[in-house]
Amino acid sequence: MHLELTRVVQGSGRLGVLRGLSRTRPHHSLETPGCLLYTHLGSVPHLTQDTLHTLKDLPSVTQVTLSDIAEHQEVLESFKEGFRKFAGLHDTVLYCSLHDPAALCPAGYTTNKTVSVWGSGGRMELTVTKFMSLQKCTQPDWYTSMADGETWQVNTTRKRVRKSVDRTLAHLDECLLLHHKLPELEEVSVFGVVEGGDIVDERLRSARETAKRPVVGFCLDGFQTGFMEPSVRAQLIAAVTEELPEDKPRLLPGVGRPDEVLACVEAGVDVFEGFFPFQVTERGCALCFRFDVTPDPESAGRAPPAVLELNKEEEVVRNGNVNRDDQTQMTPFEINLKDKRYEDDFGPLVKGCGCYSCQNHQRAYLHHLLVTNELLAGVLLMIHNTSHYLGFFKALRAALASDQLELLKRRVMEAGGRESD
Repeated sequence: MHLELTRVVQGSGRLGVLRGLSRTRPHHSLETPGCLLYTHLGSVPHLTQDTLHTLKDLPSVTQVTLSDIAEHQEVLESFKEGFRKFAGLHDTVLYCSLHDPAALCPAGYTTNKTVSVWGSGGRMELTVTKFMSLQKCTQPDWYTSMADGETWQVNTTRKRVRKSVDRTLAHLDECLLLHHKLPELEEVSVFGVVEGGDIVDERLRSARETAKRPVVGFCLDGFQTGFMEPSVRAQLIAAVTEELPEDKPRLLPGVGRPDEVLACVEAGVDVFEGFFPFQVTERGCALCFRFDVTPDPESAGRAPPAVLELNKEEEVVRNGNVNRDDQTQMTPFEINLKDKRYEDDFGPLVKGCGCYSCQNHQRAYLHHLLVTNELLAGVLLMIHNTSHYLGFFKALRAALASDQLELLKRRVMEAGGRESD
């Protein structure tokens, strides 16, 4: 795997194409900045495979998590042909992460030899041997090595952060040692995990040491939404990426809000997880923010999306008066379709959006589906939210290519404009 950079703008991010994603699927590539396809056990929540593939510009990399797979190890070992074939994922690159980015992971269960993951049956302890046996039966194209990521809590001591970095490097060395002994993983790539909490020296040490190992890319852990102030996160990521080789991708787990994605791209991040549309869907909300940067929107073949005036609930979110650890809270980039004001709103979710939901249904219908607990609500919202989010990343790459990132940032942060009658 290698990253072909087409443009690097100081303070404005990197534009490129990630090639060689899989030795068994050499035709696949991923444009960066880009996101992964978020799934539960290989299935995008609320969507069948047929419905999913009606969407345009789907990411070529599908994400699964060990927290889901660990409970099914015996079945996969009996199957013997890997998770991709088991789940019917025929033509995609498979990436396996340790934790589900859309689920909270309790702290306090990491030891020198184990990390814990949570599935539907509760907590499971993983040693390096157990972790690698799961990778062996999953047979992904990439995976992140086992890591101690529990340094995000407030008041974490320097000693604890140092121990986290030491453990993570030790886990990486053990993973690599076992990796090369397993023929099932011969074609599989490893991402090294960079830890270090909010301590610059430890972050830099972790980055330098990880870069010395034979890894294809880097997972910058511990920067998840709610774990760190955005300004501190951007400064730390910028410092870390200075220490990493330019031709290897930087993947950032747990960050999905559009404003945070933009800040992290400027700091040097290439790849994000695609869980944000799922979180928005689970709230009964629709993504509704602008990302058009053309002077004349009609010349781009679409009208600009309309964002309704923020209500009091959304103003609280915009002003930052919420617990950032609570991932159920609304963001300024979505509208709550459960709200009664959408009961007789017969407009599309977003004007000019070409997705199936916006072309065929109205806000009032989605409101009805949500208040009556119809399963179709999740389907239609997930179609729209996924389409809208992928459109945002496409606009982000176009803005980087045309020196319009500042304009895109202003568009994304705009809110309060009223929809025309």
